[in-house]
Amino acid sequence: MTINIEIAYATEKQQDILKITTPKNSKIIDAIKSSSILEKHPEIDITNLAVGVFGKRIYEIDNYVIKNNDRIEIYRPLLKSPNQKRLERAKNK
Repeated sequence: MTINIEIAYATEKQQDILKITTPKNSKIIDAIKSSSILEKHPEIDITNLAVGVFGKRIYEIDNYVIKNNDRIEIYRPLLKSPNQKRLERAKNK
């Protein structure tokens, strides 16, 4: 039996949302590896992934069993911290 999920990843210039079918009881890491997202975005570091499901951060991607219609979001590192951005905005005023 299979389930349908989405895998989302966004860069500064584009957003990719892949709709895939994966076996029931798959883990997040398995779904990411079996999708084409890593080929499309070689900058994604599979050894150091930050991911969430519908905006909720998942820390153990090797253990989380995905459910039908889950949206797996791959997060990229922040270029600047929120505090750095606030300081820059204050300087520009």
